[in-house]
Amino acid sequence: MSKDAEIDMKDVELNELDPEKQPMTGDGPAAGGEKNGSVKLKVPEDEVKFTGLSKEELMKVAGTPGWVRTRWVLLALFWLGWVGMLAGAIVIIVQAPRCKPIPKMNWWNHGPLYQISDLNAFSSNGIKGVQDNLDSINQLKVKGLILGPLHTVQPNQLQTLDFRQIDPTQGTKEQLVALLEQAHKKGISVVLDVTPNYLGGDAWFSSNDRADVLEKLQAASEYWIDVGIDGFKISDLQSASSSPDWPKLQAAVQGNDTEGSSERLLMGVVEGVAAPEVSQLLNTSGVGLILSDLLSTDTGGVERIQAIDTLLNNEQTGLGWGLGAARGVHLSREAGTPALVRLYQLLLLTLPGTPVFTYGDEIGLRAQGAGSPMMLWDIEKEPAEGSVVNETAEAERKEHLACRKWFKSVSDLRTKERSLLHGDYYSLQSSATSLAFLRLWDQSERYVTAVNWGSVSTAITLKPTGELKLPEQLKVKLSSNPDVAVDSMVDLDKITLEPGHGLLLQFPFTG
Repeated sequence: MSKDAEIDMKDVELNELDPEKQPMTGDGPAAGGEKNGSVKLKVPEDEVKFTGLSKEELMKVAGTPGWVRTRWVLLALFWLGWVGMLAGAIVIIVQAPRCKPIPKMNWWNHGPLYQISDLNAFSSNGIKGVQDNLDSINQLKVKGLILGPLHTVQPNQLQTLDFRQIDPTQGTKEQLVALLEQAHKKGISVVLDVTPNYLGGDAWFSSNDRADVLEKLQAASEYWIDVGIDGFKISDLQSASSSPDWPKLQAAVQGNDTEGSSERLLMGVVEGVAAPEVSQLLNTSGVGLILSDLLSTDTGGVERIQAIDTLLNNEQTGLGWGLGAARGVHLSREAGTPALVRLYQLLLLTLPGTPVFTYGDEIGLRAQGAGSPMMLWDIEKEPAEGSVVNETAEAERKEHLACRKWFKSVSDLRTKERSLLHGDYYSLQSSATSLAFLRLWDQSERYVTAVNWGSVSTAITLKPTGELKLPEQLKVKLSSNPDVAVDSMVDLDKITLEPGHGLLLQFPFTG
């Protein structure tokens, strides 16, 4: 055998002994004699397992001085950190500013009151119509309805007066009970206007009849409270409260609260009474709310701000504000123009106290003649496509719709913001046709109301007194003038109000 043949035979023997060196690419040898891809595995004969320390070994190591010191150091650091965090939390709590306690408020302080003197003008279905439209009323954030008068009486004839009997042209007792149930479910209270001689001259017939009328009213109030009525509106409060029998009515209404029920409202109305006398009457009569016509009789900005300051000096929750509401007329008659309707809506809804509106004030409803205007319920209905459109009527419809949207936005903001709901009041500016005031509460957002009901533009200067401070710029929260954009910033020293323009400005609490 030649030497070359012996070498070839050795290669064959090696390939048979080492199969792991065979190519992984196929059954035969790699092309060109290459052995790339060959893998050789080595399997250990004995597997090594980690068993860790035994209990005795672990205890022996743990007891060494180094580990003992380490454990004590870690324990000390833990408790020091815990005590430090506790001390820090206590310091933060102690140094944090205290929240101002919320003042005591009754249900009539949480939203506007909505009076419907003529139920058949509000809806052709009387009391039933009011119930049918509760959802629309509830959208205005109304907290109370003032209905009527509903009782039966002949003009100037005391012997025909019956507070317990509902005028059949207005509805029935059963319908009133159903209305009460639905209103209460929506968080709306119901007040009865119990003006005795509402169809005649003197509201109390005569001064000689006052005692007899109050006696009848006392008995009727207990009757209606049992039915579910939440309060009573008393006209000519001066005359009624001066009677020796007035405390009996007051006790019958305000002392008839049952456990778990809301407080009953005894509401008085005064007309032609100056601010100091209104304030005194509020303190002496014991009514929960007094509605005056001060904003109607005082038409100048200086006079209005003085009257407001006088009344708000010691009291907020017992004051009712209206423009025409005390006399039962609509806001549009007092305002004159749609722009001023929105301006006075803003003013009434941002003053401290309770705003009182007459039905239709939310849309700027206008009275036609001496009678009560019919409420408009179809303002959201668009004209049919292709129909002939009365441009004047369509413009009025859109104005009513825009007015209601504005009312809802202001009323909704009032219910959400503490500064507007029960915040402190500070007068800032007044002129012949304008005024401005500040509302703030604790750490809540602050609001400035500025209105100009004059016929010319006016620049207002906001001058806070005492320790009050205003930022250099304020954000526009609401504006009745479309040229002043919402969320835009205005400089404090460059605020100009156009005729009929109302502004609600906002700035944050800064600590």
